[in-house]
Amino acid sequence: MDEIVNKVAKSGLVTINLEEFYPEVKRMNFDLKDLLWQGLALKEKDFRTFLKEHDWSVYKDAYVAVYCSADAIIPHWAFMLVSSCLIGFAKRIHIGSPSEMESAIFRDIIFSLDKNQYADQRLVIKGCADKEVPSSAYADLVTYLQPVAKSIMFGEPCSTVPVFKKS
Repeated sequence: MDEIVNKVAKSGLVTINLEEFYPEVKRMNFDLKDLLWQGLALKEKDFRTFLKEHDWSVYKDAYVAVYCSADAIIPHWAFMLVSSCLIGFAKRIHIGSPSEMESAIFRDIIFSLDKNQYADQRLVIKGCADKEVPSSAYADLVTYLQPVAKSIMFGEPCSTVPVFKKS
Protein backbone atom coordinates (compact mmCIF):
# COMPACT_ATOMS: atom_id res chain seq x y z
CA MET A 1 0.00 0.00 0.00
CA ASP A 2 1.34 3.45 -0.96
CA GLU A 3 1.94 5.95 1.79
CA ILE A 4 -0.29 9.04 1.67
CA VAL A 5 1.88 12.11 1.19
CA ASN A 6 0.70 15.55 2.23
CA LYS A 7 2.02 17.59 -0.69
CA VAL A 8 0.68 20.83 0.74
CA ALA A 9 2.71 20.37 3.93
CA LYS A 10 5.84 19.67 1.90
CA SER A 11 5.30 22.57 -0.50
CA GLY A 12 7.11 25.15 1.62
CA LEU A 13 4.11 27.47 1.58
CA VAL A 14 3.73 29.83 4.53
CA THR A 15 0.10 30.42 5.44
CA ILE A 16 -0.90 33.73 6.98
CA ASN A 17 -4.27 33.72 8.69
CA LEU A 18 -5.31 37.31 9.43
CA GLU A 19 -7.93 36.00 11.84
CA GLU A 20 -5.10 34.97 14.17
CA PHE A 21 -4.11 38.64 14.49
CA TYR A 22 -7.61 39.66 15.65
CA PRO A 23 -7.23 41.29 19.08
CA GLU A 24 -9.78 39.95 21.55
CA VAL A 25 -10.55 43.38 22.97
CA LYS A 26 -14.03 44.73 23.61
CA ARG A 27 -15.15 47.19 20.89
CA MET A 28 -17.47 50.07 21.76
CA ASN A 29 -18.97 52.97 19.86
CA PHE A 30 -19.50 56.58 20.86
CA ASP A 31 -21.96 58.06 18.36
CA LEU A 32 -22.40 61.82 18.58
CA LYS A 33 -25.75 61.58 16.76
CA ASP A 34 -27.78 61.40 19.97
CA LEU A 35 -26.13 64.54 21.32
CA LEU A 36 -27.07 66.77 18.40
CA TRP A 37 -29.50 69.61 18.92
CA GLN A 38 -32.50 68.95 16.62
CA GLY A 39 -30.35 66.35 14.86
CA LEU A 40 -28.31 69.13 13.26
CA ALA A 41 -25.59 70.58 15.47
CA LEU A 42 -23.86 70.40 18.81
CA LYS A 43 -24.57 73.04 21.41
CA GLU A 44 -21.25 73.47 23.17
CA LYS A 45 -22.68 74.15 26.64
CA ASP A 46 -25.03 71.13 26.54
CA PHE A 47 -22.29 68.97 25.05
CA ARG A 48 -19.81 69.91 27.79
CA THR A 49 -22.45 69.20 30.45
CA PHE A 50 -23.06 65.75 28.99
CA LEU A 51 -19.32 65.00 28.87
CA LYS A 52 -18.90 66.06 32.49
CA GLU A 53 -21.78 63.87 33.71
CA HIS A 54 -21.22 60.81 31.51
CA ASP A 55 -19.85 57.59 33.09
CA TRP A 56 -16.65 57.08 31.10
CA SER A 57 -15.70 53.96 33.08
CA VAL A 58 -17.96 51.86 30.82
CA TYR A 59 -15.25 52.22 28.15
CA LYS A 60 -12.56 50.71 30.39
CA ASP A 61 -10.00 48.72 28.35
CA ALA A 62 -12.12 48.92 25.17
CA TYR A 63 -11.34 50.03 21.64
CA VAL A 64 -13.70 52.97 21.09
CA ALA A 65 -14.85 54.36 17.74
CA VAL A 66 -15.92 57.99 18.07
CA TYR A 67 -18.05 59.15 15.14
CA CYS A 68 -21.36 60.69 14.09
CA SER A 69 -23.77 58.53 12.13
CA ALA A 70 -26.01 61.52 11.33
CA ASP A 71 -25.43 63.74 8.34
CA ALA A 72 -24.14 66.69 10.37
CA ILE A 73 -21.02 68.80 10.42
CA ILE A 74 -19.19 68.09 13.64
CA PRO A 75 -16.46 70.52 14.71
CA HIS A 76 -13.00 69.08 15.36
CA TRP A 77 -13.08 70.22 18.98
CA ALA A 78 -15.98 67.83 19.68
CA PHE A 79 -13.84 64.81 18.81
CA MET A 80 -10.98 66.29 20.83
CA LEU A 81 -13.22 66.71 23.90
CA VAL A 82 -14.55 63.14 23.70
CA SER A 83 -11.03 61.79 23.24
CA SER A 84 -9.87 63.78 26.24
CA CYS A 85 -12.61 62.20 28.37
CA LEU A 86 -11.79 58.67 27.13
CA ILE A 87 -8.08 58.92 28.00
CA GLY A 88 -7.39 56.76 31.03
CA PHE A 89 -10.32 54.47 30.23
CA ALA A 90 -10.21 53.36 26.61
CA LYS A 91 -7.40 51.13 25.41
CA ARG A 92 -7.61 52.73 21.96
CA ILE A 93 -9.53 55.75 20.67
CA HIS A 94 -10.35 55.95 16.98
CA ILE A 95 -12.04 58.91 15.34
CA GLY A 96 -14.13 57.32 12.61
CA SER A 97 -16.73 54.64 12.06
CA PRO A 98 -16.51 51.20 13.69
CA SER A 99 -15.50 49.65 10.35
CA GLU A 100 -12.78 52.28 9.89
CA MET A 101 -11.54 51.45 13.38
CA GLU A 102 -11.28 47.75 12.47
CA SER A 103 -9.24 48.65 9.39
CA ALA A 104 -6.94 50.85 11.47
CA ILE A 105 -6.47 48.11 14.08
CA PHE A 106 -5.44 45.59 11.44
CA ARG A 107 -3.25 48.13 9.62
CA ASP A 108 -1.29 48.79 12.82
CA ILE A 109 -0.87 45.05 13.45
CA ILE A 110 0.21 44.30 9.87
CA PHE A 111 2.71 47.14 9.64
CA SER A 112 4.28 46.05 12.94
CA LEU A 113 5.02 42.51 11.66
CA ASP A 114 8.65 41.52 11.16
CA LYS A 115 9.00 41.43 7.37
CA ASN A 116 12.17 39.37 7.61
CA GLN A 117 10.26 36.23 8.62
CA TYR A 118 8.48 36.39 5.24
CA ALA A 119 11.52 37.24 3.09
CA ASP A 120 11.78 35.05 -0.04
CA GLN A 121 8.82 32.95 1.12
CA ARG A 122 5.87 31.64 -0.87
CA LEU A 123 2.93 33.08 1.05
CA VAL A 124 -0.71 32.05 1.12
CA ILE A 125 -3.06 34.56 2.70
CA LYS A 126 -5.91 32.49 4.10
CA GLY A 127 -9.27 33.63 2.83
CA CYS A 128 -11.87 32.08 5.13
CA ALA A 129 -12.28 33.40 8.64
CA ASP A 130 -14.76 33.01 11.47
CA LYS A 131 -14.04 36.54 12.66
CA GLU A 132 -14.67 39.52 10.43
CA VAL A 133 -11.46 40.70 8.83
CA PRO A 134 -11.76 43.96 6.88
CA SER A 135 -11.03 43.78 3.14
CA SER A 136 -8.47 46.53 3.61
CA ALA A 137 -6.41 44.20 5.82
CA TYR A 138 -5.81 41.84 2.90
CA ALA A 139 -4.67 44.72 0.69
CA ASP A 140 -2.49 46.14 3.50
CA LEU A 141 -0.84 42.74 3.96
CA VAL A 142 0.00 42.50 0.25
CA THR A 143 1.29 46.10 0.24
CA TYR A 144 3.51 45.38 3.23
CA LEU A 145 4.87 41.95 2.27
CA GLN A 146 5.11 42.08 -1.54
CA PRO A 147 8.53 43.82 -1.51
CA VAL A 148 10.05 40.87 0.38
CA ALA A 149 7.94 37.85 -0.64
CA LYS A 150 8.79 35.37 -3.38
CA SER A 151 5.09 34.96 -4.18
CA ILE A 152 1.73 35.77 -2.64
CA MET A 153 -1.43 33.76 -3.13
CA PHE A 154 -4.92 34.02 -1.69
CA GLY A 155 -7.14 31.20 -0.48
CA GLU A 156 -6.29 27.81 0.96
CA PRO A 157 -3.00 25.99 0.23
CA CYS A 158 -4.90 23.37 -1.80
CA SER A 159 -6.72 25.96 -3.90
CA THR A 160 -5.13 29.38 -4.32
CA VAL A 161 -5.49 32.46 -6.48
CA PRO A 162 -2.12 33.94 -7.50
CA VAL A 163 -1.75 37.57 -6.46
CA PHE A 164 1.97 38.27 -6.96
CA LYS A 165 5.04 36.44 -8.17
CA LYS A 166 8.54 37.92 -8.11
CA SER A 167 10.00 37.91 -11.61
